[in-house]
Amino acid sequence: MRRRTTLYLMLLRRFFPVFLIAIAFFVSILQLIDLFENITSFIDREVSFLQVFRVHALYLPKSLHFALPMSLLFAGAFTLGTMYSKNELIAVFGSGVSLRSFVTPVIAVGLILSVGSFLFEEHVVISTITAKETLERELLNVSASRSASNVTRLGDAGRLLYHADFYNDETRTLSGVLLVERDEEGRIIRIVSARTTRWVGTHWEAQSARVFERTGEEFAERYAVAEALPQYTLSPEAFRRIGRDIDQMRLDEAAAWIESQRAAGLPYRQDLTKYHERFSFSLTPLIVVMIATAVGGRFRKNILLMSLLVALCVAVVYYVTQMVSGLLAYSGFMSPILGAWSGVVLFVVIGLALLRLSRT
Repeated sequence: MRRRTTLYLMLLRRFFPVFLIAIAFFVSILQLIDLFENITSFIDREVSFLQVFRVHALYLPKSLHFALPMSLLFAGAFTLGTMYSKNELIAVFGSGVSLRSFVTPVIAVGLILSVGSFLFEEHVVISTITAKETLERELLNVSASRSASNVTRLGDAGRLLYHADFYNDETRTLSGVLLVERDEEGRIIRIVSARTTRWVGTHWEAQSARVFERTGEEFAERYAVAEALPQYTLSPEAFRRIGRDIDQMRLDEAAAWIESQRAAGLPYRQDLTKYHERFSFSLTPLIVVMIATAVGGRFRKNILLMSLLVALCVAVVYYVTQMVSGLLAYSGFMSPILGAWSGVVLFVVIGLALLRLSRT
């Protein structure tokens, strides 16, 4: 037991310095890419160096989140490759410790960072990236109105239809409104035409409304200065112009948004797939660590180059696989849950298989 502990500590002492250098390198690359995308606009607007620094400080958590898997992949492959080139792995195997047992602490680090990455994204990354984009819009004088024109939504499983010429997000009102209510057989039983409707907390209320209600085979018309519409409960958020991606919403906000899209009869498969990807992608650090430790011990020459090459290749294949499965889910060829998890499960199996077949 003491021998194994000594070997584990030796591995971690080799692994963490490389990991820290790698994550600093990849974060720097991501920061530079983001800077070059906006540098011309910053110069044209005469944005100060301090404000640019604030923008990139807010982007730092997102950069760390992006750079974590690549850094783990590179660090694992480089550390094991270096130990193999110096014949240190041979000494480890000769002591009766297999590679699978030897890399256990690094895999445990990957598991811990997977959980930490999920919590870090939920509680830090989302708020800071939203603040970054808000600050960028202010500095570059870019408006981001959530109001929308010519909006149509469905509610109550398609029984209620909402149409408005304009939705004002500041006042939470609909202008030029036409509301249609149908029964379970699809027949129109009520039509409300109103100049405006306003949200009163739990439902909409029409102002200056003409109401047509079915009475037998005909419709009776009446006029109302104010007409409460308790059955029309679709929240104002459903009428908003989408101002940010679901990736920038917390899980509770994302779930509420998806439900509002579903209730309004709008496409929601893509958002639902991305919602499940938030959970599946959190396993990425664990997956890349398993793959890196399994293949790292196969390099004896050009270790730095080969480690970087493996990191890039595995990352590209992994993200392309996830992208393809996501597109299949968006298109309806597979369920959102399957689209979000299929690539991750595939690479978990590949990682376990590589560890089982690795040099011992």
